[in-house]
Amino acid sequence: MNKTIQSHPFHLVEPSPWPLATSFALLTTTLSGVMYFNNYANGGLLLALGLISTVFSMSLWFRDIIIESTFQGSHTSKVQQGLTLGFILFVISEVFFFISLFWAFFHSALSPTVELGCVWPPAGIEVMNPWEVPLLNTVLLLSSGATVTLAHHGLIQGNRKFTIYGLFATIALAILFTGFQGFEYINAPFTIADSVYGSTFYFTTGFHGLHVLIGTIFIAVGLYRVINYHFTDFHHVGLEAAIIYWHVVDIVWLLVFIFFYYWGS
Repeated sequence: MNKTIQSHPFHLVEPSPWPLATSFALLTTTLSGVMYFNNYANGGLLLALGLISTVFSMSLWFRDIIIESTFQGSHTSKVQQGLTLGFILFVISEVFFFISLFWAFFHSALSPTVELGCVWPPAGIEVMNPWEVPLLNTVLLLSSGATVTLAHHGLIQGNRKFTIYGLFATIALAILFTGFQGFEYINAPFTIADSVYGSTFYFTTGFHGLHVLIGTIFIAVGLYRVINYHFTDFHHVGLEAAIIYWHVVDIVWLLVFIFFYYWGS
């Protein structure tokens, strides 16, 4: 029986339907989202179907990647380096996305126009007290950054229980953060329609909350894979990427707290 000898350390992926399926699911989500926000008939139903399709197709795609990494052994050191570089470039794009949101904030905050009452926050806007829920959320998120770092060190040192406890604590803190963020939105004294302050506040904190949700899913998947012995002390790119993502989320929130809650008030 002849075997194909691979003379390079790179993984040549097999044809997969999931990138195309995910693209159509994302297109459906985007178009149905526009329909929903503009009160078109069945916009909410189509949006739900788009989100379900996106989660379904991406889950199957990620499942195949996990199989390549574990059972097939296709993720060599060179492949891991490529995955890490690709994820770092993705994180850089996310950083510039939030820079654009902060830019929108500073554009109005540093030079308030007549329409804003020549003051910042704009006249008539009752801002939130930064030393209440915002400070609590800051403590929760920074604490989660510490627990996920401890979990990473536990994995490198071969301490399996320490890694599991650290990841579980990170997920718990993230869920608490999301819950308090929702509580803050419900009780906020202004809405997204209240001047440029409301627009920039909800757009920035809302997208940050979405990133927290995605990061929580990343960490939860990492915890599942740790429990199932998918990682070793030198082969854990998936978890390492999730940890990098989580630290970026931490840093962005710290800037949100400083600019929108403390300085913006």
